[in-house]
Formats: sequence, C-alpha cells, structure tokens
Amino acid sequence: MTDLVPGTFTELLLDRPADAVLGALPRAAGRPTPVDGATWLRRLPGLVDDLLGGWRLTVDGPSRHGECALVVPVRRHTGEPAALKVTWPHTEARHEHLALRAWDGQGAVRLLAAEPTSSALLLERLDADRCLRDQPLLEACEVIGRLMTELDRPATPQLDTVEDRAQRWAGQLAEGSTLVPRRLTEQATSTLAGLLGDAPDPRLVHEDLHDLNVLAPLPGTTDRGDWLAIDPKPLAAEWAYAVAPVVWNRAEEAARASNLRTHARLRADVVADAAGLDEDRVRAWTFVRLVLNSVWAAPHAPASDDFRARMIALAKAFAD
Repeated sequence: MTDLVPGTFTELLLDRPADAVLGALPRAAGRPTPVDGATWLRRLPGLVDDLLGGWRLTVDGPSRHGECALVVPVRRHTGEPAALKVTWPHTEARHEHLALRAWDGQGAVRLLAAEPTSSALLLERLDADRCLRDQPLLEACEVIGRLMTELDRPATPQLDTVEDRAQRWAGQLAEGSTLVPRRLTEQATSTLAGLLGDAPDPRLVHEDLHDLNVLAPLPGTTDRGDWLAIDPKPLAAEWAYAVAPVVWNRAEEAARASNLRTHARLRADVVADAAGLDEDRVRAWTFVRLVLNSVWAAPHAPASDDFRARMIALAKAFAD
C-alpha cells in the first residue's frame, strides 16, 4: 500500500519528532502512543492495509493529505462511499473521535467507525474538491459562524481545557522573545488573565475551524446541508476562542487589504455576529492567539519569519 502514501506527505512527516506533549500525558486505554514521523511512516502502509481489511474497505481513488493525516477514499462492503483517515499521533487529534461522536453528523462530517489507538477514523465521504475557501471571504465567515451554532455542545469531561493550556501559555508569554514586541506579549498576558477570570461555562469547541476545514457534501446528497466541518481539534473552551483561525487564514486577501486593522477585525466581527458571540471577547481571544502564534514561531527563525511577521501584524490590528 505504499502507493497510497504521497511523497509530499512523506516529506512533511519524515523529520518530525514524536509529540512530546502527548508523550507526557498519563497512559490511558485507547490513547495512541507517540512516535516520530519516520517510524510512523514505515508502519503506515501496513496499518492502512490492516484497516482496509478490518473494516472491509476497498480503495476508491488517490489519497489526499494535510499536515498530519492521510485520507484515502474508500468504499464499504455495502458500496457506500467513505473516507479512511489515519493521523500521525499528536495531542490535538487524540479526542477527534469523541467530538465527531458528540456532533453525530450535525454540522460536521459523520463518524462511521473509529480505532483510537491507531488514530484511525472511518468517515462519511465529502466533496474534497469543494471547500469553503472557494467562497467569497465574508460569505465564508458567515458560514463558519453558523456552523459554530450547529456544533455547540456542552464540553465532555475527557477534553483538554483552555484553562489547563493557559498555564503553559502564560509562561511562554512571560518568557517572550526578542523577535516579538514586548508590549504585545505583556498585553496578551493581561488579556489572557482577564478572559479566564470571567469565562463562561466551557463548550465543545472546534479550535481549528476555518474555511479549509469546511467541505461540501458529495453531489446529489440531499440531507446534509451545504457545508460541514472536518478535522476537529476539540477543546473545552468558549466559542469566542475559536474565531482566530478565520483571521489568520486566507493570508493573500489580508495582504491586499488597504487597511489591515479594518479588514482583520471585520472578519472576526462577521463570525461573531453570525454565531451570536460577544464581539469584545472574540477580539480579545483572537489577539491572544495571534501573539501566541508569533511567540511559538520565533524559535524557528529564519524559516518562520514570514509567518511570525504576519502574526505580529494581525496582532497589532487587534491590540488596544
């Protein structure tokens, strides 16, 4: 099954170290074991072969991939089209199956089966050639806001919480970087503390919901709506936290904006309005996440210089 693993995917994973955060978690039943990219890639063809046999699937087209997952179009023994997703083990994806089960196809791709220890999912097949990126920007922002209302559920107890992660973030912001303006990290530290101090009850949140992670159903499908979320990175948080990816994606359109502050804030405001979110909390969380992105990018300079500069520029657009 090596022909199912594109060379571009191999290049992405080959030098990736095992996820240290996943490795530091207590061992638990059903949790994948962290492994470096090269080792995982060697195992991947056999794993895919085992999953195809165990779930009685036949390959139905060329594979696709993102940063961490291989997706193989398949057909079930009934002839139903589906998608086999196998993910390199990392902490953000370990609860993906729980989120998809909770949503049960409402606003998101439907989960058909899961093998959590292998980071493998069998999913409803969507139209990979029709993503929300192809829609006008503000229309896409409205769609994402409406999807947030469809996906809204109480947080389940297994999920990581934004409060737990914030303890690590506060230390990273305090340490800062010479490559990130100190006034931004100081303001982000203060803003983060304020957001946590009066946070609402946590919800099940897709923290990477942007237009590349929204696909259309297959042509001819009549009962699935127009757009469905994929690739959840579930977190117990408030939905205001989840708007930031809409701001930092579609960078080419932001680069063309005559006024970046107005452009970036408009994206966030449109999502907030469609989702019924507090605009001030959306802007505050978006600012914090942009500054965190710039801090995380700094150690990888100069390769990350363009990304870091973009995050800093966007953070300034949301700064007081």
